[in-house]
Amino acid sequence: MAARRTTKKTNVSGDELKQFYRDMLLIRRFEEKAGQLYGMGLIGGFCHLYIGQEAVVVGLEAAAEEGDKRITSYRDHGHMLACGMDPNGVMAELTGREGGYSKGKGGSMHMFSKEKHFYGGHGIVGAQVPLGAGLAFADKYKGNGRVTFTYFGDGAANQGQVYETFNMAALWDLPVIFVIENNQYAMGTAQKRSTSTPDIHTRGEAFGIPGEAVDGMDVLAVKDAGERAVAHCRKGKGPYILEVKTYRYRGHSMSDPAKYRTREEVQKMREERDAIEHVRHLILEGKHASEDDLKAIDKEIKAVVNASADFAKESPLPAAEELWTDIYA
Repeated sequence: MAARRTTKKTNVSGDELKQFYRDMLLIRRFEEKAGQLYGMGLIGGFCHLYIGQEAVVVGLEAAAEEGDKRITSYRDHGHMLACGMDPNGVMAELTGREGGYSKGKGGSMHMFSKEKHFYGGHGIVGAQVPLGAGLAFADKYKGNGRVTFTYFGDGAANQGQVYETFNMAALWDLPVIFVIENNQYAMGTAQKRSTSTPDIHTRGEAFGIPGEAVDGMDVLAVKDAGERAVAHCRKGKGPYILEVKTYRYRGHSMSDPAKYRTREEVQKMREERDAIEHVRHLILEGKHASEDDLKAIDKEIKAVVNASADFAKESPLPAAEELWTDIYA
């Protein structure tokens, strides 16, 4: 991985580090529980877990302000939790229950929160990219100084609609940050076999869009890059591209055995590059908390996640008449 882990003195407080730890741990424990519920048959359809990529969205949310928007693909549970959506509502939606964010009608890949400015969750590869530019266009029109984070993967980066969107975003100086979550395998094909260049962030050069690569296994590096991108957009300089080099530990979805890579490769990443362990090390090294303090946080997070699973199981299935609500006539 070309981008390097932060080694200089951190510019964040101990409380911020602990919050990063808490936020990333919530995503990981939630996704682990979602995987369990899927195995029990309580979550149907597709289920794409975010385990391993937690630092990406937590770092970028740390650079966001109230009113900024976010939109992403189907690997979306982490984004929802990071922007403050209720774990109960997210888990209930995963299980297709009435208490879910889309009243049990959207499932894993289709849920939204107007209050948290989260606009999905989209199942069509790359489809969220032009939608994200549209959100940014609305903010540009209103002149409200808001920024839109438009997330997509290394596989989606080869979609034609992405480049049509780059062109329009640059032409109209839209305040949109294109976040390429490069987990190196798209659905199951290594980047070097599917993409003609190792540096996807340079794809915007033809349109005059600046970009950079950042270590997505380092939440501090992501936050730092996010702040640069946000400042660029808020100054009215147009779009920005962040290629966040990350790694997912599980398969593309729960049905993917991930035989296109070795177990040793995954284990090496877990042992040497894990984003949560990196922050844990910084907290302990800086004496911002003790081992017992961190164990208490883990216990607290597990309780929150277990409560979300209980809420989902106890929430009723949507009534048949719900089929006719929240639709265009």
